[in-house]
Amino acid sequence: MFLKTALYHTLILCLLGLPQLAKAEVKLPAIFGDNMVLQQQTDAAIWGTALANKTVEVSTSWNNRTYSTKTDSTGKWRLKVHTPIAGGPYDITITDGTPLKLSDVLIGEVWVCSGQSNMAMTFKGFLNQPVLDANKTVALSSNNSIRLFTVKRKASLLKLEDLSGEWLKSNPENVSNFSATAYHFGKMLQEILQVPVGLICSSWGGTRIEPWISKDGLEEFEWVPEPAVDKKGKVTHRIPTSLFNGMINPLAGYGIKGVIWYQGESNKAEYKEYEKLLPGLINNWRAEWDIGDFPFYYAQIAPYNYNIPGLNSALLREAQLKASTAVENTGMISLMDIGEEKYIHPANKQIGGERFAYLALAKTYNIKGIAYSGPVLKEMKIDGPMVKLSFDHAINGLTTFGKKLTHFKIAGKDKRFYPAHATINWQGITLFSAFVPNPVAVRYAFDDFVVGELYNNAGLPASSFRTDDWEVK
Repeated sequence: MFLKTALYHTLILCLLGLPQLAKAEVKLPAIFGDNMVLQQQTDAAIWGTALANKTVEVSTSWNNRTYSTKTDSTGKWRLKVHTPIAGGPYDITITDGTPLKLSDVLIGEVWVCSGQSNMAMTFKGFLNQPVLDANKTVALSSNNSIRLFTVKRKASLLKLEDLSGEWLKSNPENVSNFSATAYHFGKMLQEILQVPVGLICSSWGGTRIEPWISKDGLEEFEWVPEPAVDKKGKVTHRIPTSLFNGMINPLAGYGIKGVIWYQGESNKAEYKEYEKLLPGLINNWRAEWDIGDFPFYYAQIAPYNYNIPGLNSALLREAQLKASTAVENTGMISLMDIGEEKYIHPANKQIGGERFAYLALAKTYNIKGIAYSGPVLKEMKIDGPMVKLSFDHAINGLTTFGKKLTHFKIAGKDKRFYPAHATINWQGITLFSAFVPNPVAVRYAFDDFVVGELYNNAGLPASSFRTDDWEVK
């Protein structure tokens, strides 16, 4: 009797332990799954958990090679697999004795797409705020060589090791719920490069830049408050580091080609700080990824009437323009021509996405003949009452596409700006105002809301700019 009872209890204990054994099998973060894209021609990191101190093997079908490593005392493991030139689909099998298979894996170009609402905005748009030509774009979106991953929103005071989301194929149902800016960017890359493209969108509307930077990355910015729960005891998307912890840290180390970033509206009043925080975020993400100084391209915020007394968002655009030369391997796209006075979310997301693609194609993929920047002021010369401006990124000249130049202003030592008569010539632009006989400073489109009118011959707009550092009223 005693023997039977002992055997019975032993059996019960074994049965109760089965779920624990099942839980101990290989587990992967959500970023690794069926339909994913791995960065081509690199040593791509793969990581996860299993039983402690156990051998984990990763087999890749593209080279029939098996890589192995041992888990640490907590069950964590990490290794790198060498990826070939773009192609697929392939399989990856991961096992610690019980195999886990990832299917339909493509090798190609992977980009992280992040920021606030203008990056998050899907083809469905926001309430009463549509995306231009969304239905047509969605209808034509079936493409097995484009894969999409949307990170679900999560704020945390601690660095998380996993997130929520899944890799999806590009088709109307999935694309309709994906970032319009990111999709247009990836679509152009895929069409021109003719390789698979993976897009990872990690964005959250209405967020400042500080939550997207890690705690270590914020240490040099003494004005940023320490991360802490709000008055209600909640962790929100407004807390510094909270979005890095919840939505970026679980991605850090995943093999990528680069990042595109569309954010800044929520930092519009702190433009001086933003000029330092944006390069800080770039350096922070590169340090956390530890795969070198990958390309980081960002959008300058589009003009919009914020209607806030004493605020001129041109100062934030200026901070973004200055940041473009502060860190290597970065670039900025101008959206001066697509802003909308009453809507902070420009409907024309195709232009933004494609301008991001021009940057990547020209600067990252070294395709000759593609312009990637609008005109950038090179030099100002004063010749009596005349001001002469020359520009970089305008080798074939400047244009307004038939519009009159109305957004230039000049000032003398009295710091009073007057509208300038502006003409385009073979050297650049000449300015003159009868009210300013001795000009010393120039401003272009330096207003809260304005529709830019100055382009180079490639059709890329100039940023708003100024030559002075006076107080803007």
